[in-house]
Amino acid sequence: MFKNILIPTDGSPIANKAVKAGIELAKQLGAKVTGYYAVEAIRPRVYGEGYMIDSRTIKAFEQQAREVGQKHIDRMAKTAGAAGVKFSGVMTIAETPYEGIVETAKKQKCDSIFMASHGRRGLAGILMGSVTHKVLTHSKLPVLVYR
Repeated sequence: MFKNILIPTDGSPIANKAVKAGIELAKQLGAKVTGYYAVEAIRPRVYGEGYMIDSRTIKAFEQQAREVGQKHIDRMAKTAGAAGVKFSGVMTIAETPYEGIVETAKKQKCDSIFMASHGRRGLAGILMGSVTHKVLTHSKLPVLVYR
């Protein structure tokens, strides 16, 4: 059925549960897991009367986000390894997390996406997270949503 399952995470508690469930599904199917973390791109913007965020500040934020993302990827790798599931981790800088998920699934030749119903997006995403909803809308692959 599925041979390469993309499992994105944002490190939220529900995403961590989805990671474990997705790895268990992969184990049962004999599938590989591609773990994914999106570093959301921060673009320079002009605020008020000509105030602009310094590019060094943006680079510092992106570096911190990469470090956080690597910790999440490493945690996924450890969980997959303990379950005996083949794993590869991917982290990209993406305009939006959903675009990163959809594009990474294509590039990594995944045949499905297994993700949490919502993540860190607060009340706006409590029923069905906006990232999850957009992945469902834009992905041509089967998307399994963990609740």
